[in-house]
Amino acid sequence: MKRLIVGKGNLYARVIIVGEAPGSTEEKMGKPFVGKSGKILSKLLIKTGFNLNKDIYFCNVIKCRPPNNRKPTNKEILIHKPWLMQQIKLIDPEIIILTGSTAMKAVLGVKESISSLRGKWINKNGKKYISIFHPSYIMRFSNEKKNSPYRLTLKDLQNASNKLYNL
Repeated sequence: MKRLIVGKGNLYARVIIVGEAPGSTEEKMGKPFVGKSGKILSKLLIKTGFNLNKDIYFCNVIKCRPPNNRKPTNKEILIHKPWLMQQIKLIDPEIIILTGSTAMKAVLGVKESISSLRGKWINKNGKKYISIFHPSYIMRFSNEKKNSPYRLTLKDLQNASNKLYNL
């Protein structure tokens, strides 16, 4: 199946969350962030004070699932990126949350690792960007440790929530 997955959420949202590409559940349901990773991210967003129906629009860099759920190629990113940038322009959010390395590198055009840039605000073209670990990465670690990916992402999303509600 090659299904186009555009996005979901409030078209007037103040926050866009950008992921890498749809997974198998997203492809079946026709919406981004509805699989295991999306459910974890939604729980974290709610826990940090976001209103999913009002505050957020979800989309991906790549609009269809890569074969065998592999990482998107640079060519695929180049083909899909103009569509993503048009989505961002049309929705015109105040904050853009980039989930994972692929989204961060595609949107910001940086070479640094997600570990070195996550949680840091980047102002670009009048928008505020923050990168967080991808939810699928978070799932691989215990939530209990102080500096676990889960705790760091929770902290980053709390930071984004605070910035949104204090803008």
